[in-house]
Amino acid sequence: MSEEIRKGLAGVVADTTAISKVNPETNSLLYRGYPVQELAARCSFEEVALLLWNGELPTERELSEFREFDAAHRAMDSSLKTVIDALPTACHPMDVCRTAVSVLGAQDPAAEDDSPAANLLKAKKLFSALPAVVAYDQRRRRGQELIQPREDLDWCENFLHMTFGEVPAPEVKRAFSVSMVLYAEHSFNCSTFTARTIASSLSDLYSAVTGAIGALKGPLHGGANEAVMHTFDEIGIREDESEADAERRAKEWMDAALGQKRKVMGFGHRVYKNGDSRVPTMQAALFDMIEHVDRGEMMGLYKGLAKSMDEAKGIQPNLDYPAGPTYHLMGFDTPTFTPLFVAARVTGWTAHIMEQLAHNSLIRPLSAYDGPGERHLPE
Repeated sequence: MSEEIRKGLAGVVADTTAISKVNPETNSLLYRGYPVQELAARCSFEEVALLLWNGELPTERELSEFREFDAAHRAMDSSLKTVIDALPTACHPMDVCRTAVSVLGAQDPAAEDDSPAANLLKAKKLFSALPAVVAYDQRRRRGQELIQPREDLDWCENFLHMTFGEVPAPEVKRAFSVSMVLYAEHSFNCSTFTARTIASSLSDLYSAVTGAIGALKGPLHGGANEAVMHTFDEIGIREDESEADAERRAKEWMDAALGQKRKVMGFGHRVYKNGDSRVPTMQAALFDMIEHVDRGEMMGLYKGLAKSMDEAKGIQPNLDYPAGPTYHLMGFDTPTFTPLFVAARVTGWTAHIMEQLAHNSLIRPLSAYDGPGERHLPE
């Protein structure tokens, strides 16, 4: 009997998870049962991280203790800075993230301790350490110096301060926090499954996260938010242009691209059949940012592309579509977008690594061979 092949493991249920799911009845992404749009509206990113790791939202005391821990573990070690400085600025920032996590793992004397307590501690340390890595890498590419963390700021405020050298406006912090919560977790996606596969071999948590970063770098996964901005750049961002003119040009560009059968990133999702449930929340944050910085042409480009895709194909945007322009308006360089995804998704990755190890079974699928039959070397 022939074996059924599920390319890309489409439709294959590989394991159980209590961390997240898409509720088909409401089309909502749930973190530990909570709709992510509710979490983004009412919870800090620190609260969501603890929810993903521990299964429940933290008490006020637990949150306070975690924030104290986070503030104490934000600074970049000089040896890690030396390694980052040695990397060429021509490399992709995701290469820097991948290398930084490897270095942090090599420096951790408890790297091989896979007890739940040890792995939770590693997860918290990565949560605190990654903002400095991402922020400094953007700054060094601009010829700017490292900014030391501030313990009086929360995680999002400190991240933005270390990147831009100023405390963010409330509108900017709010949009950034929303994006981090929405990007934090998404069940058995490509990078998360990669992390779980590596962890299933009983390799260490840092190795699993490093592998996940490699998977997230791909344009079919995390790199899509960068691709969205490349589309905007190709159309042309004209700051003095009216919203209506920008919308018209965007629609013309999309119609031409679809006519040429080009793949346009930022639209469609394998999991969602009725539109990505995260988009309305992220889109509202984008619109707030557009109003805050008075950039109507960005609204025109955004609406023009989305309307044209909907009219032509009936395909809706995914989270990357509003996230990319939002990060651009904050001042992040386009290659930094996917590292921002890393800083958020490390919470979900590490939650899955710990869940995998709690009931571990080596992930080792079969394959259907379609090469030459048995043959032998000539005598």
